[in-house]
Amino acid sequence: MKNFQGAALSWDTKDGVIELALHRAPCNEIGTVTLEELEKFVTALPVLQEQAHSLILHSTMKSGFCAGADLSELYYGAQKLQSQEAARGIRDFLQRIHKVMNTIDAAPLTTIAALHGVTFGGGFELALVCDLLIADKMTRFCFPELRLGLIPGFGGIPRLKRDLGNGVVRDLLLTGRSFNATKAQQVGLVSQLVGEGEALRVARGTAAQLGKFDRQTAIAAKKFIKPIPYDELKQEIEIFCDLFSKPAVQSGLKKFVESTEALSYLP
Repeated sequence: MKNFQGAALSWDTKDGVIELALHRAPCNEIGTVTLEELEKFVTALPVLQEQAHSLILHSTMKSGFCAGADLSELYYGAQKLQSQEAARGIRDFLQRIHKVMNTIDAAPLTTIAALHGVTFGGGFELALVCDLLIADKMTRFCFPELRLGLIPGFGGIPRLKRDLGNGVVRDLLLTGRSFNATKAQQVGLVSQLVGEGEALRVARGTAAQLGKFDRQTAIAAKKFIKPIPYDELKQEIEIFCDLFSKPAVQSGLKKFVESTEALSYLP
């Protein structure tokens, strides 16, 4: 499937570059629909990558790249089920999203996240599977899960540890604070910092440059410098599932979904 147009995302391939665009209002929250369409993408990826050297992930939403998991769907879905059924549902969702993330992480392509605005929680985790992060100056990064009594569940902490020093990782995880794109570049998370609204244009220029290089060399280099922490990723699922059953989490989710603030996910 060379191209696809779905409810939450779409993709197309041109000149050796796959572009995966997120376009689910209000800010690309990752729920069942998005997960199903991401699964369609990774199923199509083996064929797509035969004629491609790069993959660009970006968002068409003005609000940002992705605000994270669809917490309303998570909360109301769990409320409809018995506790054991809810726990199984959460585990199944996490295992599925981890499979998607791991597939993109390991893809024999140079992957680029073109970021702007809100890049929080699961959206931050999706960006972290990419090889290169290009962010415009208005991008903000955050793991707000702590205020819900949780840890990131889509693979964020093992991948962030792979890329950054533990001091930065602990700050993000334990405080729930956000930082801007300038800070992200200073700590080595963002490879290119660009003007507002310029991330996708620069990502496309970078992908075009990558097409000039020998693909097998690029694949070998990526495999060498970007190991995937599978054991820690599995451990993350166990910790998340254990925490999700705690009363503090249900209370935090209830408060979140009942909030009347327009941008309740912001710090």
